[in-house]
Amino acid sequence: MKHVLIINGHPDKESFNYALSEAYKKGVNKTDSILSQINIAELEFNPNLQFGYRKRTALEPDLVDAIDKIKQADHIVWVFPVWWYSYPALMKGFIDRTFLPGITYQLIDGKPFPEKLLKGKSARLIITADTPKWYDFLIMKRPAINQFKKGTLQFCGINPVKVTYISTIKSSSSVFRKKWLEKIALLGESIQ
Repeated sequence: MKHVLIINGHPDKESFNYALSEAYKKGVNKTDSILSQINIAELEFNPNLQFGYRKRTALEPDLVDAIDKIKQADHIVWVFPVWWYSYPALMKGFIDRTFLPGITYQLIDGKPFPEKLLKGKSARLIITADTPKWYDFLIMKRPAINQFKKGTLQFCGINPVKVTYISTIKSSSSVFRKKWLEKIALLGESIQ
């Protein structure tokens, strides 16, 4: 039995990202998996890593709970929009405050790379964007995907990390959105 965690990084509860989260959840609920969810916008925490890594800022209860869910999960699904070829500031703050030394990775004296504390987990990124996929890939070189997939998740041991890139959202039709909701529900059903 897999433990699936859905993390929604969009700050707007009325966004298409929330509908995508619900579609994935609907698919997972057809399996015998354990499901938990984090909507970052609903958490109470300071997103600023005030002292950098020099000194640990006390973790708020919502972040302690989120870290526990991340550690328990076998498969983590991140749903978020790409804004300015990155992800929302609130999501960045969540990552800064939770993906910390001793929690998701451990520095090793004399070694250039850390111990990866999240090994054995897989992930799926469900990304919405207004930038066409070809432009993000060929011209921009996939900055949000590379940074988050390689620079955060795989750095901490999560692998494989699969990506679903949905664009363009701004001018999309209800038919386009409905088809994507159906596809995402099927991903949830197969825990991919």
